[in-house]
Amino acid sequence: MAGIHITDIEAAINHWRRLKPSPDGISLAPEVRALAEVYALMVFHREDEADEFGFPPKAWAAWTAWYETTPDTPCIAICSTSQGDDECKGCGRSFDEVQHWPAMSPAEKRQTWRRITMQDTAWRFNRYAERAREADAPATDEPPPSDPAAPAGGDPTP
Repeated sequence: MAGIHITDIEAAINHWRRLKPSPDGISLAPEVRALAEVYALMVFHREDEADEFGFPPKAWAAWTAWYETTPDTPCIAICSTSQGDDECKGCGRSFDEVQHWPAMSPAEKRQTWRRITMQDTAWRFNRYAERAREADAPATDEPPPSDPAAPAGGDPTP
């Protein structure tokens, strides 16, 4: 039985707040209200996870609609489990998680995502994340921007 972590409920609430902002700062969209009720009960009872089967139907519908906007799989197409590893170096999933991924429930998939994100050891979180940051960095052959506070006419030192 998989549980839905409170951070996923927060993410779903924020998703719906962006999609359907409050027109008056007081009222909530039905999706936000449904998820907020679950969230409030979790906070009140000091729970980190809510059982996926205990969700009220409206909250479940709002959560699954958010879930559909998230990436389905952590796979980065470098599967070391096919080479005999118990845990994939590329995505961080176990051999069983890789094999049974299509049959897993959304809550089970989110539990796996949370675990591999918290471990932060898979290549998807280090080697390839670094390459993505390097691709976004400005080219090094461009001249540095000029400093508007620098005095005109060159170097002021004698």
